[in-house]
Amino acid sequence: MSQLASQQQVAKKASTYRISYILSQVALYTALILGAFIFILPLLWMLSSSVKPGYQVYAVPPEWIPDYFVWDGYIQPWSQFPMGTFYKNTIILVVLNTLGTLLSSSIVAFAFARMRFRGRDLLFVVVLSTLMLPPQVTLIPTYWFFARLGWVNTLTPLWVTAFFGAPFNIFLLRQYFMTIPLEMDEAARMDGCSWFDIYWRIMIPLSAPALGVVAVFSVTHWWNEFMGPLIYLNSQENFPLSLGLALLNSRNFNNVQATFAMTSIALIPMVVIFFIAQKLYIQGLVISGVKG
Repeated sequence: MSQLASQQQVAKKASTYRISYILSQVALYTALILGAFIFILPLLWMLSSSVKPGYQVYAVPPEWIPDYFVWDGYIQPWSQFPMGTFYKNTIILVVLNTLGTLLSSSIVAFAFARMRFRGRDLLFVVVLSTLMLPPQVTLIPTYWFFARLGWVNTLTPLWVTAFFGAPFNIFLLRQYFMTIPLEMDEAARMDGCSWFDIYWRIMIPLSAPALGVVAVFSVTHWWNEFMGPLIYLNSQENFPLSLGLALLNSRNFNNVQATFAMTSIALIPMVVIFFIAQKLYIQGLVISGVKG
């Protein structure tokens, strides 16, 4: 009898634990769904307002469903602004900055992670210390420098600095490089490989996940970059998409539906990249915290 009672008690505890686990999971997913819904509300409002008639955009209380659909916001800006040029300039900046930061940051990170030279750690600390320097501090000196070179109102100042490395990307790649065994370098050196061969033939192929993280972060940043183009560019033919969208809500053109419509279109590439590379976003947080 005591054994039967013990088994019943264990079964009761297991049943209680199972119920509590199911309830906790239900509560967790309910909270996540509610949180996601709250965060997605602005996006839903933007999509809804992009096809509303004008009188409904400013209605109080808000009206989520349009009385009828107005598609002028998706058509009109293409005839009044060089939207294709905006996209072209943005793609140029994204490609050049991504290639530049991948090349330069990976080379510098390789040197800090694999080479041994005097003052290496001190120099790495100096590189990291630049992360604490606000970009506003260097804004005037860099503008003066690029103005003396005659690069103001060109795309050059917006991508050339990527070929000199980015401190955060250098740190992230260095952390990843240091997880790769040094024995691979020694074996390659014995086979006659130079430092560049080790970097190009061994480290780069093995570091594809970390390089993918840097690429995703770079694409996301430069697709949305606004401050740099605002400072250096003056003419519309050089504007990227961020400044082009700002023109849709300016003194000469003020169309809220068109602004919402073009912003919705501009979001599509970033949404696609996020869903394709969402693992890389999470991996970026993990890589930056590995030992080193």
